[in-house]
Parts: sequence; C-alpha cells; structure tokens
Amino acid sequence: MQVYLVGGAVRDALLGLPPGDRDFVVVGATPEQLLTLGYRQVGRDFPVFLHPQTGEEYALARTERKSGRGYTGFVVHAAPDVTLEDDLRRRDFTINAIAQAEDGTLIDPYNGVRDLHARVLRHVSDAFAEDPLRVLRAARFMARFAALGFTIAPETLALMRAMVDSGELEALVPERVWQELSRALRSARTSAFLCALRECGALKVALPEVDALYGVPQRAEYHPEIDTGRHIELVCDMAATLAPGDDLIGFAALTHDLGKALTPADELPKHVMHEQHGIPPLQALAARLKVPTEHRQLAEIACREHLNVHRLHELRDDTVLRLFERIDAFRKPERVRQLALVCEADKRGRAGLEDSAYPQAAELQRLFEVARGVTAGDFPDIAPGPALGEAIRKARVMAIAKARTSSSRA
Repeated sequence: MQVYLVGGAVRDALLGLPPGDRDFVVVGATPEQLLTLGYRQVGRDFPVFLHPQTGEEYALARTERKSGRGYTGFVVHAAPDVTLEDDLRRRDFTINAIAQAEDGTLIDPYNGVRDLHARVLRHVSDAFAEDPLRVLRAARFMARFAALGFTIAPETLALMRAMVDSGELEALVPERVWQELSRALRSARTSAFLCALRECGALKVALPEVDALYGVPQRAEYHPEIDTGRHIELVCDMAATLAPGDDLIGFAALTHDLGKALTPADELPKHVMHEQHGIPPLQALAARLKVPTEHRQLAEIACREHLNVHRLHELRDDTVLRLFERIDAFRKPERVRQLALVCEADKRGRAGLEDSAYPQAAELQRLFEVARGVTAGDFPDIAPGPALGEAIRKARVMAIAKARTSSSRA
C-alpha cells in the first residue's frame, strides 16, 4: 500500500500559496485493509475514507468511465491494480494531477509542474469532456489564479467550446452551478470567471441574465467603460477588493444592474428605471440556481436601492428613513454596511474611477446609527401601539435632519 498527497495541496504548495485541506490517494489497497487500520468510510459513489487520527480524506486510486449524460453518469472502478498514473489521468487539469510521495518526491506524469511554471490551465486528457462541470471549474480556477498570470490553454478552451455546443452543460443541476459561482465570487478576480465562461459560450447557458448585459451601452460621462458587461466585471472585482471572500456582497454586485439588459433600444444609452426592471430577472436567476435567501434578499435590495444611495445627499430626511425601513435595517442592521459596500463597488467599478472617494458609504452608516439611537425607551409615557410607532418615526426623522445640519455646518 502506497500513500500520496495529491491535488490542490500539492499545487498550492508549489505556487507558494497558503495550505488548505490535504487529500490523499491510496494505491494498492482494498477497502477492507483501510477499515482494518481504523479508517472510516464516507464515500458513497467511490471508496473515500477518513484517517482515524487526522480526519483527512484518503481515497482509493480509481478510474472513471462515462456511462450517461451530465456529470453524474460515471462508472467508477477502484481496485489494488489501479496505478497512480491511472488515478491522476482522470483528473481535470495537469496542475491538479501532481502527486507527492511520503518522502517528498513529486510524481508528475502529465507535466503539471511545467504548466504551473508557464501559468497555463490545461486539461489532462480528452476525458475532460465527459464532465460538463469542468467548464465551470476552469472558469472558477481562472477567478482564483488569473492574478498570478494564468491563462487557459487554447486546446482546453476549444474543448470547452465543443462541450458547450454539444449541450452537455444543460445537464448540470442548479446546486452545482451555484457552488461554482459562489466560489468564484469569493475569489479575487470574478471578472476572469465571467470572461472565461463567455469566451467558450457557457455564460449564456449558466448565467443568461448576466450574458445579456454585454454589448449594452451606458452613458460615457458616468461609465467610461461604456459596455454594461464590462462594468459588471469591474464591479465584481471591486467588491472582491472591498469585501474579500464575501460571496454575499459579490452576488449583489454581480446582479445589481440586470435591468439594463431590458432597456428599449431607442432609450439607450440611458437606462430609466433599470433598478425596478432588474428585479424580475434577478428573481428568475435566483430561483433557477436555488440561491440562498440571504443572497437573494441583499441582491434585490442593492438592485432596487443603489441609485438612492448614490444620491443620498439629495434625499429628504424622511426618504432616508424610509430607505432604512425598506431594507429592514432596524431588525437587520448589518444590511446598511452591506448595501453601502455594494454601492461603493458600483461607483468605483468603472474605468478610471477605481480610486474614487465614496463618502455616501460612511454617511449612510452614520445616519442609520443616529436613527437607530431613537427607541421606544425615549417615550415612556406613550403606550405600545400606532401612536408610539409614529412618535418614534418622527423623532428618527428629526434626528437624521439634525445630524445632516450639524454635518453641513462642520
């Protein structure tokens, strides 16, 4: 029995990145042998075991053969005669098909180290085409590694296009699409995810509401990048800068302008009421991918309110309070910060405006804290009921007005 460290742990160590979870492959063993040694089996579709001390995953070396449509139609063969090279060959990319022996020796039959040095994402074999999820994985890896200079090999990109053209991606279940999307939104370069999918034609299949934004013009005085799709790329990357690893902020940034794809051609490049028009496609996307409720709710808030936050200084005092009430801020105060982050990403996610100041973010938070400071305890003589609610509202409006007045004097 031989044990090798494989996959992302080896790849990331060679790239000098922080270590993550470690996965191992076991060659020349049977399930019974591992069970005898105290390992606990957890794999349903193929033999995966948890180490009795570390809890790390150990999988028996295996091969896979396509037996049906989609990413679940595989026959798995795990046996002592499956070699390490056989196991590595079934993997997606050469940079993930490097193994490390217990003495530190690298086993690299598919030149993954070479591709790491060249910063190339290349498929291991034509078996890549048997799993449509790998198209999304390629794009997601680009979201993570584009900042390091990675590109997709031309032959891999061509294979991804062929997979899209074959209709294989339509077999993906929504949960897996969301899983890859959310991981891309937690990465530093979400724009690379969108670009990779668009280049192979998969964005139109996986995220048609986002794909529809490309080629839609905006007013150049507000959007020097003009193209709405390009704007979304910039906003997503700015969101990743402002809120690293936060797919909640990332999803709201991705979807805040979906209404611009619905603007009549004779109204372009203006987008009147695009905030309201964006809600139906956002809800359709969220329903189709089974997006978590918290993500959908914040995205709807950002879609509906982002222009109001941009022009915060123009809003009346009672309008500011109504904004807080619409987003349910007094019960969920974190939404004020989240909305401010998305709006700042929107403002700074424009060509040449990356370093722009966005005072609305701090001002929105300041006015909310002032309004939140007014509570029922300030009105001990008013019994709970409509009268108390109205008194609190009036006092909150006055508090907002006073805070704005003092700020302008200062």
